[in-house]
Amino acid sequence: MEHQLISAIETALGWSGAEELGKGFVRGSMHDPALVSRIMTPNRLLDIAMRRSLNRPQFRCFQEGEEVHPAVYYTDSVSPRGQSVPMVNMRSLGRLLREGATMIMDQANVFDPTMEVACRALQWWSRERVQVNAYLTTNDAAGFPLHWDDHDVVIVQLAGEKEWEVRATSRKVPMYRDADPNNTPSDEIIWSGVMRTGDVMHIPRGHWHQATRTGIGSGKSLHVTFGITKRTGASYLAWLADWCREQEIFRHDLDRWHGTGSDALTEAAARLVGERSPAEFLSAYEQETSLPRHVPFLDVLGPLEAVVCTTHFRPRIEENGEAVHVVVSGKKLTLAAKALPALRLLLSGRPVELEWAAAAVGAEVTEVAEILVKEELCAVLTPELSSGYTGLVTNAAS
Repeated sequence: MEHQLISAIETALGWSGAEELGKGFVRGSMHDPALVSRIMTPNRLLDIAMRRSLNRPQFRCFQEGEEVHPAVYYTDSVSPRGQSVPMVNMRSLGRLLREGATMIMDQANVFDPTMEVACRALQWWSRERVQVNAYLTTNDAAGFPLHWDDHDVVIVQLAGEKEWEVRATSRKVPMYRDADPNNTPSDEIIWSGVMRTGDVMHIPRGHWHQATRTGIGSGKSLHVTFGITKRTGASYLAWLADWCREQEIFRHDLDRWHGTGSDALTEAAARLVGERSPAEFLSAYEQETSLPRHVPFLDVLGPLEAVVCTTHFRPRIEENGEAVHVVVSGKKLTLAAKALPALRLLLSGRPVELEWAAAAVGAEVTEVAEILVKEELCAVLTPELSSGYTGLVTNAAS
C-alpha cells in the first residue's frame, strides 16, 4: 500500500525504508500543509470525542501536570427510558481547554478511518503492529514529565507548536518487562527545541523525552504519535517456549532433588533453537495476528460494489502451477491460477471499484472479491472507510 504519509515521513527523516526504524533519533519536516491537515485537525479530534462513548484510559485530560478526574469532564447521557451511557461533557472539556490542558486519545485508529488506514499502511511498511495516540494541548499547559517509551515512536506535529527535549538512553533497549526498572534519566540531551506544524521526529525505544507548552503562551498544539512495537530476542524465546510443549521432555516435572535429566533438557532446548529460527518467528508473528474489525458484507443491504484489503499485514501471494495461494493471518486460500490478476489488484491495499476492476482484469474479479470478503481479508468499502483513503492512497483505478 503506497501511502502519502509514509512517503512524507521517509523524505522528512531521510529514510529509504523501515530498516532505519529504532536505529537512532532523527527529525525533519514535511512541506505539504494539505497533507498535514488531511491527517487530523484539532476540531476533528474534538468531534470524535463528542460522538463516541469513551472511557479512561483511552481518553484522558491533564492540567498543571496532573490528570484531571474523569468526573470533571464526563457525564451520563440518559435516554427517555433511563438507559445511561458515559459521554464526554463537551462544555466541561471546552472549559479545561480554554484554561490550558492536554487532551489525550489513545488508539485514535480505532475511532477514525484516516488514522486506521495510516496505521495499516505503517504496519504493511514496518511489518510490526502500530497504534496512534493523539495529543491536543492548549495555551500554557504542561505535558508528561520526563519519561521513556518501551517502543519506537514516530511523531508528527499536525497543528501549532510544542517544545520538546529528547535525551539519550540510560539503559540500552529497555523493555516493559525488564530486569531493571530504568528510573534514572540520562543527563545527555540529544535535542531540544520546538516542533512546528509539519515537523516529524523519530524517538527510538528507551530515549527519555518530554514535551510542554509551558512558557509558550496562548495557542495550541496537536501531534500524533505512532507507536511501533518491534519484536525482540525475548519475544523470540517466549515463542520458543510455546513450541517446546510439543516435546515430551519439556512437559516433565523438573527434579529438584536428584537433578537428573538436566543435560538432556539442555540439549533439547539447543535443538529447538536450531530447528526454529528468529526469521521463522517473525514470519509466524505476522500469520498469528488476528483479522481486524470491519463492517460485514450483508447482501440484503445491496450488492458488493467496492472493496479494500484490510489485513494487518500484507498478504503473501504464492504461485504454484495451476493454483495460487493467499497466506495471511493464519489463513491459506487456494484459487485457480487465472485468479492471479484479480488477487494482485484486490490485495494491493488500494480501494477497488468492482465495475472498473471487471473491465481491467476480467469478470471473475467479482467472484474473487466475494471470496476475499467472506474470508475477511477484504472489507466492504463503505463511504466512511473510503474517507480514510481519500487524498492519501490512490485507488486502483488511478
